[in-house]
Amino acid sequence: MQVVWQLGRCTVRDVYRTLLDRKEVAYTTVMTMMNVLEEKSHLLKISKEGRAYIYKPSRPQNQVISNMLDDFLTRVFGGSAQRLVLSLVKGRKLSEEDLRSISQMIKKAEAE
Repeated sequence: MQVVWQLGRCTVRDVYRTLLDRKEVAYTTVMTMMNVLEEKSHLLKISKEGRAYIYKPSRPQNQVISNMLDDFLTRVFGGSAQRLVLSLVKGRKLSEEDLRSISQMIKKAEAE
């Protein structure tokens, strides 16, 4: 989705080429993922050029990320953001700077 948001309108081949600059990936993997994202209503087929479909994001990035995060929290952590954060802290995935920043954001949110 990051690449689709970056490109705006794109084909599977456009996404594939962009991803190849970053890492080794199979064309069929990109095609499969884009089909899954379309089935989940994150992508829309808007037209066809030759044999290739042109896709675009169905909603703004922040809205899709929010929906994906909600789905992830429900499936993996039973809907508990606290369990997610605890997993990140215990797994040492958050740096001291991350923890300070999160603490400041929490204080700001509580003040509002």
